[in-house]
This record gives sequence, C-alpha cells and structure tokens, in this order.
Amino acid sequence: MRTRVITAVVALAVFIPLLLIGGVPFNVLVFAMGIAGMSEFLIMKKELIVSVEALLSFIGIAVMLAPGQCARFLPKNVTTLDAFYFVMLALLIYTVFSKNRISFDDAGVTALGALYAGMGFHLMMQARAQSVWVILYALLIVWITDSGAYLIGRKLGRHKLAPHVSPNKTWEGSIGGSLVSVIVVGLYLAFSPVKFAYGLPIMLLLTVVLSVGGQIGDLIESAFKRHYGVKDSGKILPGHGGILDRFDSLLFVLPLMHLFGLI
Repeated sequence: MRTRVITAVVALAVFIPLLLIGGVPFNVLVFAMGIAGMSEFLIMKKELIVSVEALLSFIGIAVMLAPGQCARFLPKNVTTLDAFYFVMLALLIYTVFSKNRISFDDAGVTALGALYAGMGFHLMMQARAQSVWVILYALLIVWITDSGAYLIGRKLGRHKLAPHVSPNKTWEGSIGGSLVSVIVVGLYLAFSPVKFAYGLPIMLLLTVVLSVGGQIGDLIESAFKRHYGVKDSGKILPGHGGILDRFDSLLFVLPLMHLFGLI
C-alpha cells in the first residue's frame, strides 16, 4: 500500500502540472505514455521489443501522436491516419519475408494495439488542446466512476459483473459508480466556466454513457491481461501496474467523446 501511495503522489505531481500547462510539455508526456503503452502490448504478447515488428508498431503509434506540423512533410493529400495505414501495410508485408517468425495474427494484434493506444492518446492531446476543462471532464468521469464503483461494490456488491474477466467487479459497484459520477460531474458541469457542446441535461446523459464506456474499457484491458496470463500490463508504475492499467478507461472514454462531438 505504501508503494502504491508513493507512486500515485509522484505520478500526480508530474501529470497534473503538465496537464495544466498543456502545449508541448503535456504532448511530450502523452507521446511517451503512448510509446510505453505500445511496449506493454508487445511485452504482454511476448514479442521482442527490439524487432522489426516492434519498430513498425512504434513508428505507427508515433505517426498517430506526432504534432500536426509533421503533416507538412507528407504529400498534400495524405493524412496522418493514411500514414499510419501505410506503416501497418509495411507490417503485413514483413509477414511475407519474416520466414514465418511473425504471422498474420501477430501482425493483426500489433496493429490493433497501435491503433487502440495511438488513437486514445492522440485524442488526449486533442482534448487538452481544446480546453483544460474538456480533459478534466473526461478524467473526472473516469476517476469518480472508478472510486465510486470500488467503494460501493465493496460495501454492497453481491452480483458479479464479468467474473470470467474481472471477478471482483459487481453490478452494484458498476451502477453505483456511474450514479456517483453523474452527481459529481454534474456539479462540475453546472459550475464550469466554459460552455460544453450541449446543454446540461444532454451532458448528464452523455456522462452516464461515458461512465459505462470507461468501465467497458477497464474490462477490455482485464480481458487482454487474462488472455495473456499477466497480472498487470507493465511495471512502470510500482503498485499500479503499467500505463495501460492506469489509462484503460480513458482510452475508451476519449474516442466516445470524439464520436459525440465533445472533442
């Protein structure tokens, strides 16, 4: 517990100031987290970090996270998403010449990991670039839902939510976490100094959806780990696991916010 608390304090002492500063310092941090998250995918899958497929996956996620100015070096009609796709095509080409060391299934998992982490962390940059209040909205949903689900589930939890993936989560905790999130985040929205894309009633409804989405993101990460037989996605945060362990919910919430026009 002591290690967990110390790690949380140090991590927040780094993350929160850079979040408030925004701009290049925050983007550099997110870029580093994206690369670390991709390495965790490779390690869980027992892929070599120093290999052609790993290099291509790092290039792919770097393309997704590169600042907009880098697009100037691409042909006029090519977007960063196009560039990412061509890197993934190179990964597929490598399956032909790797002498069966890497299969199509391996390439598919690597490409999906790069897209999942790359898009999620890219949208984290976009949300902060839009407004610190927007990224705080997403973070509050994740943090409050997680804390509420843990506390309520511990007291009232009886019915397992997804025992085959995460045996400690309950329906009571899940529903309670979302309710607490709506209340707390609702207060945040009511007193926020900026206008969000929709009025308060719609934003509260979206908060419910995003709270549920964040919990699904958590379960997806749990499914990854159970599939690969690991307890944590990584060890970069002692007592907390890896980057994917800490940002699994946010990597699902941010794309949903983009879908709903909030980013």
